[in-house]
Amino acid sequence: MFIFSFSACSQKKPAAKTELRVSTTTSVNDSGLLPYLQPIFEADTGFKLEITSAGTGAAIEKGRTGDADILLVHAKSSEEEFISQGFSEKRIPFMHNYFVIVGPADDPAGVKGASNAVEAFGLIAKTEGVKFVSRGDKSGTHTAELKLWAAAAIEPEGEDFYVSTGQGMGTSLNIAAEQQAYILTDKATYLAHAKREELKLLLEESPDLKNTYSLLIISKDKWPETNVAGAEALVSWLTSDKAKKLIADFGVEEYGEGLFFIGE
Repeated sequence: MFIFSFSACSQKKPAAKTELRVSTTTSVNDSGLLPYLQPIFEADTGFKLEITSAGTGAAIEKGRTGDADILLVHAKSSEEEFISQGFSEKRIPFMHNYFVIVGPADDPAGVKGASNAVEAFGLIAKTEGVKFVSRGDKSGTHTAELKLWAAAAIEPEGEDFYVSTGQGMGTSLNIAAEQQAYILTDKATYLAHAKREELKLLLEESPDLKNTYSLLIISKDKWPETNVAGAEALVSWLTSDKAKKLIADFGVEEYGEGLFFIGE
C-alpha cells in the first residue's frame, strides 16, 4: 500500500508553465501599448510575459529558433511564409493602425498634396536635394516601405536621396529629424516619439498605408516546449471585449486620438 501511494505521488503532472515568451515588433512596445497591457493581462490570467522587441524580421526569427511561444508582428507576407514552413498554423489579425509619411515642415517634395503613398514616394524620388530615411532592417515597416517603392516602379537602393539606417524606428526617426528627411513610420511610434515636433505629419490614412497586426502561436510540432496554453490565453485575452476597449482607448487621453484600432 505504501509503495502504491509513493508511485501515485511520483506520477503527478508538473505545474503548468506561467512564463510566456512574446516576440514582438518594436512599434507595439515603443508606443507603450504592450507595457500598458502587460500588468492587466498578467493579473487577469496568472501568466507572466517575457517580452522581446525587435523588427518583425528578427521577431519572427525567434519563432523559428524556438525562442518564443507567440509572435505579435505586422508583415503579412513574412507571416504567411512562416506558416508555410510549419512554424505556426495560422495568423490571427486583431488590430491595425496606419503607417504615415513624416518629414520637413516645408515639405519640398509636396508629399502633403499626394493622393496616396505610392504617389508620395514618386515625388520624393524625383525632388532634388531631399532625403528619405529607411530602417533597412527587414522589419514590418521596412517591408511595407519596399512594397511602396516597388509599386512606384522605383529602385531606391544606392540612390543619393536614400539613407538606410539598419536601426529601429526610434533611432531612424532621430536620424530623419537630424537630416530633415522624409520617413515612413507607424503613427503610434511617431506620436510617442520625443522629436515628433521636428518632423511634420504629411500623409496619413491612405489605403496603401494600412498596417495590420497579427498573433501567431508557435507550433509544438516544431518546438515541443512551446507554452501553447499561455499563448492561447494571450490570444483569447487580446481579442476579448475588455482588451478591445483598452486598446481602442490607448493614447486618447495623451494624444487626443487612439493609436490602434480593433480588427484587421
